[in-house]
Amino acid sequence: MKQLINATLAATAFALAVPAMAEVVVVGNPKAAESSMSKDQVAQFFLGKSSAMTPVDQPESAAIRSEFYKKVTDKDSAQVKSLWSKLVFTGKATMPKEVADSAAVKKAVAADPKAIGYIDKGAVDGSVKVLYTAQ
Repeated sequence: MKQLINATLAATAFALAVPAMAEVVVVGNPKAAESSMSKDQVAQFFLGKSSAMTPVDQPESAAIRSEFYKKVTDKDSAQVKSLWSKLVFTGKATMPKEVADSAAVKKAVAADPKAIGYIDKGAVDGSVKVLYTAQ
């Protein structure tokens, strides 16, 4: 019984110590024709497989970036960086525009009907529309 209580206390302490991950949403310009997208469609833009939309990335140091790529592309930051290095080196694509934070993503997406970016769900406002919620 004592072991069960200790295990429960340890699990509770761990859950409280680990911050909850943000809910990541993919956003587009409110005037864009797309009203929603699939995970695969979003991944194509952020992995350089489609140029129909212009991806807007957050800084490499941002936790939301790692979470986004893990949930949407099933790749970690090193894999994504390697993929983009190959695409840029061979001239097949140009890297996504990188901006400072979620506010800058919203600004860039609001200014360009072909732009697509990702932000925390709590940052969504009328300047952008949600196209996909990362699971």
